[in-house]
Amino acid sequence: METLKAIGYIGTSVNMLTRKAEDYLEAILNVTEDKGYARIKDIAIALDVKPPSVVEMVKKLDKKSFVVYRKYDGLTLTEKGKEIALIIKDRHDTLKAFLEIIKVPEKIAEKDACTMEHELDAITTKQVKNLVIFVKSAPEYPQWLEHFEKFCITGKHPCEEKGHRSK
Repeated sequence: METLKAIGYIGTSVNMLTRKAEDYLEAILNVTEDKGYARIKDIAIALDVKPPSVVEMVKKLDKKSFVVYRKYDGLTLTEKGKEIALIIKDRHDTLKAFLEIIKVPEKIAEKDACTMEHELDAITTKQVKNLVIFVKSAPEYPQWLEHFEKFCITGKHPCEEKGHRSK
């Protein structure tokens, strides 16, 4: 089994966190970045769940030292929790950017990135990130991307129409 160290988690196994727990850590990070703090109510809104569900998960994350939860003060990520949340957020942002590059509408890209961020192998995610960085750092709009857009509309490769078919 792949270790968390191999994908940026330090010294423990992937089985340590469920997909749901990862979603909570990511939501806590996002809310904290937006508001400067996170409360149970904020996380419930972000994840579209009931506050008692958030309390239950936050208590589990607190017990595992991923967050510090004080009933009336809200919650904060521990160093370990923040490290993992940043990795999950990076995976999410990378996958969403990739999906948008291939012209998936933003709302669908957001939803699909949420699913994919938990399922892809770390090597796959790294290569997708490399592709996203490559495409975004291109000095000009890449011709192949323009061709892809035309292909999505017509179903035909533009080079095929011009007789430039490569073998």
